[in-house]
Amino acid sequence: MYNTITIKIGSNVLTSADGTLNRSRIEHLTEQIAALHHQGKKVILVSSGAVAAGRSLLHINPKSDPVSARQALSATGQVKLMSLYTELFEKKDVQIAQVLVTKEEFRTREHYLNMKNCVSALWDNNVLPVVNENDAVSVTALMFTDNDELAGLMSAMMNCNALYILSNIDGIYNGDPKLPDSRVIQDIHISDNSVSNYISSVKSDFGRGGMLTKCRIAQKTAASGIQVHIANGTRPNIIRDLTASPDEVVHTRFEAGESRPAIKKWMAYAEGFAKAEVTINNGAREALYGSKATSLLLAGLSWIKGNFKKGDLLLIKDESGVLIGIGRAKFDKEKAEKHRFDKKYKPLVHYDYLFLFPH
Repeated sequence: MYNTITIKIGSNVLTSADGTLNRSRIEHLTEQIAALHHQGKKVILVSSGAVAAGRSLLHINPKSDPVSARQALSATGQVKLMSLYTELFEKKDVQIAQVLVTKEEFRTREHYLNMKNCVSALWDNNVLPVVNENDAVSVTALMFTDNDELAGLMSAMMNCNALYILSNIDGIYNGDPKLPDSRVIQDIHISDNSVSNYISSVKSDFGRGGMLTKCRIAQKTAASGIQVHIANGTRPNIIRDLTASPDEVVHTRFEAGESRPAIKKWMAYAEGFAKAEVTINNGAREALYGSKATSLLLAGLSWIKGNFKKGDLLLIKDESGVLIGIGRAKFDKEKAEKHRFDKKYKPLVHYDYLFLFPH
């Protein structure tokens, strides 16, 4: 069904209740991934668990700085985690490679393409990439929201057919998962924002993110043309069943929208690298979301916040302060101010370099 798949496995799937790595479960998951690999499918494994693995090795002083503690746990735990993956995948005759990244690797289009070339080279040589954020050198302001965001970005970058986000519950529920009347929402449209009303913002014991983050990342990824499945990674044969017969698995599926050009897939995850922001009026908002491909004209601006140069990324907000898109500036702020009321001047953001979030 799918030929290219990113599989993100969360910390609560990989660890036992006491925080130690659950070897038997990890072995079961690697067996399924190895089977996909031997079928000729290209797989990226985005694995959490380094910090959780580090907790089983180190006894951090409770008074330690949180960032320093996380760095120590990650650096120690990553060795243990990769050692285990190497051992288990070697049993199935699969060569793996460790790919540690920071958000800075995706800061510019050049960095982004370098990362894409790295993963492509691994695939071309029949190597399975195991990706994780390099928490040992990441700083809080430049960290991914969690590995869900990293997995979504990797999926978009490599133009994958599907993204599997494996958590420790069956999917997104229409209420508190602990209540007997709650049911899994099986299909979600990319523009359906009502699901956030049901989701708890509580984060997991070992990870940074929660189900609300997963939902937002899933919608953004699906909007790029990638089918997203949020499922229970503790369920036996979950990866095999999602690939062979997803309709028979109780989980949440985000239907893929139309595939977007590669440049827009990068921009979808680049809001943290924007240099400035512009607010547009209601007329411009309606035009951008209209049926015709439309660029952002200077006449549509209400105001500009911050300075920018040609080629910089801009956050685009409506007059209610809602972020609706990201665009790449065709010229600098000085020129934008100079020609602000010139109706015949070229657009500030051309449609080819404009990403709009679903509305």
